[in-house]
Amino acid sequence: MKLSHAIGFDDAPFARDFRGDVRVFGAAYAGATLHAVVSGKVRRDGRNSTDELIRLVGQTEHLQLIFLQGIALAGFNVVDIHALSKATGLPVLVVARRKPNLENIRRALLEHVSGGARKWRLVQQAGEMEPCGDVFVQRVSLDLAQAEAALRTFSQTGQVPEPLRTAHLIAGGVARGSSAGQRV
Repeated sequence: MKLSHAIGFDDAPFARDFRGDVRVFGAAYAGATLHAVVSGKVRRDGRNSTDELIRLVGQTEHLQLIFLQGIALAGFNVVDIHALSKATGLPVLVVARRKPNLENIRRALLEHVSGGARKWRLVQQAGEMEPCGDVFVQRVSLDLAQAEAALRTFSQTGQVPEPLRTAHLIAGGVARGSSAGQRV
């Protein structure tokens, strides 16, 4: 399966004590070209990220793959990556520079986050992150070789695929007025 059209999502930065809706941005690519930008909102530590991503994916044409920068948006608004894939008919590839500490995540969810048990089950259902090239991934409807190929296809500058890198820069630029100096 050759993938040439993908979208990557990232959330805007927010203050640690912020409660409310957080902006989410998606950058859709056709090959190496930015094709579209979409935006929406998800609740800080809420439970609407999956539905909002499904809605945003529906606003973009020709997609073949969804990239996520981690499995949660807006703090602990955990994405159900299996439901996202099923609803959109697209594979989902979650990318992280470092393997997350699942014990710390479990403890934070169960001890400090409303609805934490449900969110922890979503994290568990997503499975362990596995090495893939220079990053770690979780994947739905892709085998490891396809995930590696997708990373090669969409990574032009560094290890992070352009749809994620661009969504990250847009989110920071909109929220802070500038994305200069932001590490993806």
